[in-house]
Amino acid sequence: MQNGKRLFSLIEPERRESAVVVEVPHAGLDVPATYLSNLTAPARSIAQDADLYVDELYADAPLEGATLLVAHTSRYVLDLNRGEDDWDREAVSAPATARSSVPHGSSRMPRGLVWRLTTDGLPALARPLTLAELDERVDRIHRPYHRALWSVLERKREKFGYAVLLAAHSMPSNARTLNGEAGAPRADIVPGTQGRTTSAPVFIECVDAHARAFGYTVRHDDPYRGGFSARHYGQPHRGLHAVQVELARRLYMDERTCARNGGFDAMRSWCRSLVAKLVQTALR
Repeated sequence: MQNGKRLFSLIEPERRESAVVVEVPHAGLDVPATYLSNLTAPARSIAQDADLYVDELYADAPLEGATLLVAHTSRYVLDLNRGEDDWDREAVSAPATARSSVPHGSSRMPRGLVWRLTTDGLPALARPLTLAELDERVDRIHRPYHRALWSVLERKREKFGYAVLLAAHSMPSNARTLNGEAGAPRADIVPGTQGRTTSAPVFIECVDAHARAFGYTVRHDDPYRGGFSARHYGQPHRGLHAVQVELARRLYMDERTCARNGGFDAMRSWCRSLVAKLVQTALR
């Protein structure tokens, strides 16, 4: 709990349990009051850089036998699809000799575990976090979320012999140019599996085929190859399979106003049927 609010919701199936877990790490908008003073990202960025409505699109997953994990905290507080060492020295001020439970940063990216720039290139932080502040956020937000995710995946694997993670995300419908303007259009659906290494082929092919059956364009691993959850939990040799699924936002929302559009219900139906397909797809 953070200021009386849950950090995430874990919703178990409403019918016979399956090996499938759906996680939604980026739909949250909550910014606890203790973190507001150092946040300079405008409210519009907080909304636009969230995976708005993805939690609603997959809300029917438990009806199909999948467990659903939804984070409520904004990625501008901490990005749950990044590893604990995925931060740079411009986002966190960390003397080389400082002692911490968090690994020293290995990234040079401005949008890692701690975002220091919005996707429009605006400053997200008034100042870099101290290492103690990063420690506190990781311990309070990142670790409980991933402990919960790991626990449910392990439970599924023990029960079914394997587990399938659908890492549910959305993406801007167009690539961004250097000046922040819309560039080339992206595919409708982008499955990300780090070069098809995070899952057995049968689950990857299930996602691809289901998208094409509805007439959606598919571009595997382009531009997103799968983030921390796909890389970390996708261990097919251990019976853990992970596929990140990015949805182009034009399919269900107006990206300018952030309002749902006329395609929302169809997209929600597609997401439910995707979960159903994954539940029905078993390792042979």
